[in-house]
Amino acid sequence: MTLRDKFAAQRIYFLLAALFITSLVVSNLIFQKFFYWHPFNITLFGSKLFEISVGILPYPITFLITDLISEIYGKKRANDVVVFGIFASLFSLLIIYIANVVPATSWSYVNNKTFTTVFGNSLIAVFSSMLTYLCAQFVDIQIYHFWKKRTKGKHLWLRNNFSTWFSQFTDTLTILLLLCFFGIVEWVNFKGLLISGFLFKVLIAFIDTPFLYLGVYLFKKRFKLKVNEEINLL
Repeated sequence: MTLRDKFAAQRIYFLLAALFITSLVVSNLIFQKFFYWHPFNITLFGSKLFEISVGILPYPITFLITDLISEIYGKKRANDVVVFGIFASLFSLLIIYIANVVPATSWSYVNNKTFTTVFGNSLIAVFSSMLTYLCAQFVDIQIYHFWKKRTKGKHLWLRNNFSTWFSQFTDTLTILLLLCFFGIVEWVNFKGLLISGFLFKVLIAFIDTPFLYLGVYLFKKRFKLKVNEEINLL
């Protein structure tokens, strides 16, 4: 690979890392709003199917990006992005805490009570999300590379979906347990939200598979990569 190609590959890696971190931090900040996506009118354990938090919307993007980085740049680079995401989450947690502590002026459009209502629980959410995200992302990367090694770089759809299913179930289960424990979500909604959240993520995993194939195809064509070959940025 030429020096120019390495520079281009590095820039793309940084772009993917930026999209990953943005999606992660945003999902932590908007999680308190729930919406009902209703292609089917089905009720599960008192909750409608796909009655889920808006925080789930950018989250599948993070798993698509880590799978793409895993495929093109390797396991170490995917793990590095996960660590960057943890740092960004901690930093956003610090900013939210300081912004919540400082008093609002009498003329502030957003007063102390409103700000605390919207962002106060984000302190718990970001911390909870970091724990579950750390576990889920590393599970995703480990399973992805397990299947990549077993299939010798073939059957991309298999490792993409299997890694995402297991990691997303881990993430959904753990975050709901923590949110229910801290009283942000009522326990009566636990089962319904767990099933809805997991099924939604499984559906997204199916939908994003063609995008992963497209991304891998474009990378391999641009950088002339062989089957199972990865880009070494060092």
